[in-house]
Amino acid sequence: MAGLALTPSAFVTDFYTSFWWFPTAVLACALAVKLPTILRLWKDPLLRAVGGLLLLACAVFVCVAPSTIAWTNRVTGIPNFAAPLVYSLLTAFCGACLLLIIAWRNGPAHSAATRRARRLVLTSYAAVIVALWVLFALADAPVERLRDLDTYYANTPYMRELILLYLLAHCVAVLITCRLIWNWVRTDGLDGWLRWGLSFLGGGYALNLVFDAAKLTAVTARWTGHDLDVLSTNVAPPVAGLSAVLLAVGFILPHLGQYLLDRWRVRLAHRELRPLYRLLRSVHGSGVPFELRAAPELRLVRRETFIRDVLLPLARDLDEELRRAALDAALALGHPPERARALAAAVTLLDAAEARRGGQHTGTAGDTAGVDPAGLLREIGAVSRALRRPDVLQEVRALAGAHGTRTGPAAPDRRPGRAAPRDPGLVGDPPPG
Repeated sequence: MAGLALTPSAFVTDFYTSFWWFPTAVLACALAVKLPTILRLWKDPLLRAVGGLLLLACAVFVCVAPSTIAWTNRVTGIPNFAAPLVYSLLTAFCGACLLLIIAWRNGPAHSAATRRARRLVLTSYAAVIVALWVLFALADAPVERLRDLDTYYANTPYMRELILLYLLAHCVAVLITCRLIWNWVRTDGLDGWLRWGLSFLGGGYALNLVFDAAKLTAVTARWTGHDLDVLSTNVAPPVAGLSAVLLAVGFILPHLGQYLLDRWRVRLAHRELRPLYRLLRSVHGSGVPFELRAAPELRLVRRETFIRDVLLPLARDLDEELRRAALDAALALGHPPERARALAAAVTLLDAAEARRGGQHTGTAGDTAGVDPAGLLREIGAVSRALRRPDVLQEVRALAGAHGTRTGPAAPDRRPGRAAPRDPGLVGDPPPG
């Protein structure tokens, strides 16, 4: 049982190999989410940059796993060959982060200052990568170290400079990126999903500063004859993993959040039109055929098309006198003007629909009522919402009927040549006499 009581240090040591694959999986998911958009809009340089950045981040975490380090050293036959490879990938990732933030912030139209900044980043980090390999070639590092290379070779000539160079290059890139993101987040008028994504990116890069501080502290301690290797081997790795997760979320969130929001709005609009759709389906006799594999956008388009197709011929049965009376009644009941117009249109549609179902078709092919069908087509969402409150509609119809319209049980049809409705419950007109 004593063996089960692991200290935090022992826990990280035991699960170190498996630990590195978790941020790799998260970054791979981020790349998979962005990949369809990148392929569809391949000519967009920003999307290509995001894809390349995520690919580099995945490569860093794959190559930094102890099992991958051991395999790389064994295949090449050079002890610690994986060190400059991993450090080069990490340096390239830092440079790519800077380039992406610069391009993302300034957009596709780059100024002369932006172009100079891009050239400076490319030149500087390319020089750092070359210097890393030159220093490794000059160094003498015969003992393979899978986890503690930074502290083990902290005092070895050329390896010391190699370790310090990659840490400083990483730290400088992270500091600049954090500053750019922080300034961007505070910009007014920023999209909400983008702001959240930038916040996660800022948190991820801030954790990278913690990673650099832990590594530099452990290396500096070796220079002064002290042993703080635990910071490099047990603190820095989980911090880097959490940083990778936050960075992946930061890249995913603006895209995935907007996608989910758009889907939610489509489904909400589809559901919002259901009352009006059911009313018109009862008039038409059939509705839109259900297709299991139809996308939500297609279902919404089909429902809107059906509603408009049925509304146009039904407009010949709409009673302008009834609509005006219902509008006055809704305003008298205290509804705001926009809501009152929707309630009046809903009452008029119910009147025409009931007349149609009762066989009292009032319109003719060449005669249209006074109600503007174009206005109804523009307000189908508001009318459908009004139909969700039958109690309110009944109240409006009752008050409109009290003013002498056809909705009242004792209200005759005042139009010449028309008889009173056969059924007081049906609010449509009978056929011409």
